Amino acid sequence: MASIKDVARRAGVSIASVSRVMNEHENVREETRERVLAAVRSLRYVPHVGARSLITRQTSAVGVLLPDLYGEFFSEIIRGIDDGARRHGLQLLLSSVHGDGAEVGAAIRTMRGRVDGLLVMSPHVDAALLDRNIPTTVPLVLINSPPVGTSHPTIAIDSYGGARAMVRHLVGLGHRSIAHVAGAEHNFDSDERLRGYRDEMACSLPGVAPLVLRGDFTERAGHEAGRTLAARADRPDAVFAANDVMAVGCLAAFRAAGLSVPDDIALAGFDDIPLAALVNPALTTARVRIADLGRSALEQLLHAIHDPKPTGRDAQAFAPELVIRESCGAQNPPRRRLRRPPARVT
Repeated sequence: MASIKDVARRAGVSIASVSRVMNEHENVREETRERVLAAVRSLRYVPHVGARSLITRQTSAVGVLLPDLYGEFFSEIIRGIDDGARRHGLQLLLSSVHGDGAEVGAAIRTMRGRVDGLLVMSPHVDAALLDRNIPTTVPLVLINSPPVGTSHPTIAIDSYGGARAMVRHLVGLGHRSIAHVAGAEHNFDSDERLRGYRDEMACSLPGVAPLVLRGDFTERAGHEAGRTLAARADRPDAVFAANDVMAVGCLAAFRAAGLSVPDDIALAGFDDIPLAALVNPALTTARVRIADLGRSALEQLLHAIHDPKPTGRDAQAFAPELVIRESCGAQNPPRRRLRRPPARVT
């Protein structure tokens, strides 16, 4: 593989001249530029990014650590991060972590020295883990991660507020028995949405016991929860799923059980993934501009890279927006199921 020295020798110029040409500096004579580029083509020279980063102390890459790379939520957040990175001429180094804090630490250590900064979304992040694995000189932005008591900038969805708003909306439509299909345990978003559901139920429907089924943010978990709810003798009026993917699973289960949404049971989700508007009936949800979340996280990281001093704006929250569609019964009042009177004993 040709080196920068080989290019300089072939072009008859100094290594510094080759470096200026490769970095597109303007203070290079056109004749010199053409000779260097001709040598680059003939030798098929490719600049060594690692060697360049040792000199410039920049890699022109950012690391992105997510709990998963599968599904519309993660594809949307990656799309937003990638859009911002491309505008700034940066590359992304992606990794997913499905395990515990030890796996998160291993992934972070692998990225050290390869990126100019890190975007981290993980339910397993805490201050001790970050201190052990990330030098204080490496810029880091936390996305939708639990509060860890560090000075690192954070950006998050207001899952608690969004959940309370959704429950208030369902109560306002006349629904009185509202079940919640929660997300994965020990997940920050899941915990906050469950907390918002419980608090708003206590506030808006005092005396009505919450009904919670545990899921894991997958369509299969939503389908299983939907089957369980459809089979209950005291079936709820409405179901609020912690994300749209589980809501779609519920919808399929209700349809298989012969239930009509929203006539027999209302349904709502969270996130507003692209599929939410395409299912039938279209899904009521709490819209999170997921791609914008990714773009904002990338911009916040770039700010931390270029100006590491605290700005006083290191915490940013995305407030969800209720998107009212057909699945919640907003157009038609919820039907009350008539309960058969007990048989008279003669």
